Amino acid sequence: MADGTPEAFIQDEAELRSLHDAVNPLAAQKAIPSLEAHSLRFIELSPFLCIASADPAGPADVSPRGDAPGFVKVLDDHTLLIPDRIGNNRLDTSANITNNPYIGLLFLVPGMNETLRVNGRARLCTDADVLAEFEVRGKVPKTGILVDVEEVLFQCSKALVRSRLWEDDYKVERKAAMPPLGHIIKDQIGSAQSGDELEAYVQKSVRERMY
Repeated sequence: MADGTPEAFIQDEAELRSLHDAVNPLAAQKAIPSLEAHSLRFIELSPFLCIASADPAGPADVSPRGDAPGFVKVLDDHTLLIPDRIGNNRLDTSANITNNPYIGLLFLVPGMNETLRVNGRARLCTDADVLAEFEVRGKVPKTGILVDVEEVLFQCSKALVRSRLWEDDYKVERKAAMPPLGHIIKDQIGSAQSGDELEAYVQKSVRERMY
């Protein structure tokens, strides 16, 4: 590794598992096939989740979703409905779901160090009556992500404790740490528009296209 590039890699699952202790029985058994009181409560409190998807060829994507606590609707202990609010129209997650239904969700609740993982299959819902329940500021989402839950498990607090996510230790002052997003995009793609023009567009979108 003369230039700092790694040269040693795991070749298969057997080699991977040989590096670690046997899985703790508690960890092995904690995944359950449906939502129950504690996971339902966590979802009710959660204003934010990340959704992982992939297309059939393999490339994966993780996308954030957020709204008021409890924005994800529980239809029953095997079914969730996530409003798909207006975004940048890349449709990365939605397009993946149309080709490969398997997704993973990670729910976070500010102030709690545990997270909730939900895995299952998704479909894109266009039922107007159902989506009308997600109306905010007169806007109804065009689609909702219907999740057929297959696996539910709480993740222990180690990652958030290590990251001190809800503490002030690693909190940064946004303006001092990095340039505005419009300027970042300008640097990344070399747009003919100025960084200030792109940032004005970003801020306009936040003001006018939240829902």
